[in-house]
Amino acid sequence: MSADSTSRTLRPMHHVVFPEAGPPRLSTLATGTPVWLVTRYAEARRVLMDPRFDRRSLMAGDAPPLLVVPNLLDAPDGLLNQDGPGHQRLRGTVQRAFTPRAIARWRPWVAAVVETLLDEFARQPRPADIIEGFTRALPVSVVSRLMGLDDVDWERIRNWADHALSGGAHTAEEVGVAMREFGAFAAGLVVERREDPGDDLVSGLVAAGDALGIDERQLVTLVVGLVVAGHETTMTALGNILVRLLTDGRAAWPGLAGSEEAAAAAVEQLLRTVPLSEGRVLPGLIRRAVEDVEVGGVTIPAGAVVAVQINSANRDPSVFPPGPADLFAPPASPSVVFGAGPHHCLGAWLARLELGLALHRLAARFPGLRAEFTPETIEWREGGMTRGPRRLPVSW
Repeated sequence: MSADSTSRTLRPMHHVVFPEAGPPRLSTLATGTPVWLVTRYAEARRVLMDPRFDRRSLMAGDAPPLLVVPNLLDAPDGLLNQDGPGHQRLRGTVQRAFTPRAIARWRPWVAAVVETLLDEFARQPRPADIIEGFTRALPVSVVSRLMGLDDVDWERIRNWADHALSGGAHTAEEVGVAMREFGAFAAGLVVERREDPGDDLVSGLVAAGDALGIDERQLVTLVVGLVVAGHETTMTALGNILVRLLTDGRAAWPGLAGSEEAAAAAVEQLLRTVPLSEGRVLPGLIRRAVEDVEVGGVTIPAGAVVAVQINSANRDPSVFPPGPADLFAPPASPSVVFGAGPHHCLGAWLARLELGLALHRLAARFPGLRAEFTPETIEWREGGMTRGPRRLPVSW
């Protein structure tokens, strides 16, 4: 590996350079599969909302390979790889739990979780690792409460989740073993909650799925997906956001402490400008054209693979003013960080709630929080679909 590629690998996520917004253009996946890269905001939204670009055909027998090593995104029974009425039916089993109104009811206990974790973090000797002490613990605590998983071995689940979203750090055999173990755990959970339901998301999911006649394999895959997505992405987002805020974004810290509303506004800009992934494994949200479609003056042929590069779209200068964003000003348009259309992220409102409360309470509680790291000394979690800091030592 060259020195230049090493420096790119270690660059904080908010400094990663993405393709400039422009007309759709051909690129290539790591598997050698040609892919049309969509980078402009309007065209990204259009592709994500157009049924002529779907997910299910990516699972068809004639579909080209997307990943060198398979992971959870390849699961044909998964919610991600369904379209049309089947997708809506499966999505409907959990959608009501993630509406803005439902999330608002969770605010008090999410806030209580944040305060409890900060109480514990404040007692740690300094410098303290804010990843282990806060950003990893918060989404795990929330998912545990939401899904009734307080008594499970989260170290084992973290290991499974690392394999479920592996981007080459594990072999196909290792991923297969981990996913079989994860699937057996989820299958046992489904059976347990069917026999002894409680007031938790898994019990509600099983009841709704049984009422709708959802296939057992789909229920199991849905539980696996919710466990993984419910903690991994929020943990990674919060860690990368703190890298920005505690280095060259330090001026925003007092504003985050001002109010929950200010922190919520900042979350929108931070999610837009601090990515989860560099796009090394997959360069965006993947779809396949089911017929010839004209996009941005370019005809994308039937059967072609398309990657919607949301990080480029979220920086499209025709929509978002170039240069550093005012964190406390609303974005010029809604970002596509959570996608758009029928596959819009179910957990978007929960992620916003967790991130907003975490940043507000952290800044209010620790106004003098400072980094005991530099961008050059950060150790990164690599080899997955996302990249985030493994440790972040801080003092106050």
